Amino acid sequence: MPLRERRRVTGIESVGPYTLVRVDRGNLDAGVPGQFFMVEAPGRVLPRPFSLCLAEAGELAFLIDAIGPGTTAIAEVSVGDSLHVFGPLGNGFRLDVERPVLVGGGIGIAPFPFTRSVLGAGTPVVLGFRNSHFAEAAALLPGAEVVIDPVLVTEALPAGRDILACGPEPMLEAIRRIDPAAQLAWEAPMACGYGACFGCVVEIDGTLKRLCLEGPVIGGAPAVFPAVPA
Repeated sequence: MPLRERRRVTGIESVGPYTLVRVDRGNLDAGVPGQFFMVEAPGRVLPRPFSLCLAEAGELAFLIDAIGPGTTAIAEVSVGDSLHVFGPLGNGFRLDVERPVLVGGGIGIAPFPFTRSVLGAGTPVVLGFRNSHFAEAAALLPGAEVVIDPVLVTEALPAGRDILACGPEPMLEAIRRIDPAAQLAWEAPMACGYGACFGCVVEIDGTLKRLCLEGPVIGGAPAVFPAVPA
């Protein structure tokens, strides 16, 4: 059952170019890996969606890529500030697969520290980044195989594994071509997180669906995203 609570910021860490923001959990359920939360900074009109990165004793943590005013406002909070947190929302990964491998690209690594904590520390991970500075975020997943552009994650995938992936659209499309059964966590703009705003509509097999309700994890279906104004 999703809840909306005002939670206190308990920690802030730089992870390469990203910011890991920790909040006290309160009554919030961590949910299923791959689900998301809507997080709203003080003074902001709209929240922003984030996968849960870590669920530890009494805390939840979100990995922030500060690319706009909303995400920047969240990344720039201080310990002791409050954030409104609403979730968990959407559909997460199916974890009852026999031989999982986690595949993340860039900020798409965000759900996998939590996912790996549920599946087990021995779960293999393949991560791709644009450069070595971004690759510092691999510290969140010790032992992961890391590739840096121009090497692609698809070149490092182990054979015979059940793929759980999150990352940029071209990466997900490439993985889907290799393995149509892969579980893919897609991204889209969201303003509400519960289907009211239609801001996250994607086209899947010719049908328009709201990613916040029928995703973000979709098993092996192609997703076509509308153009987003610059």
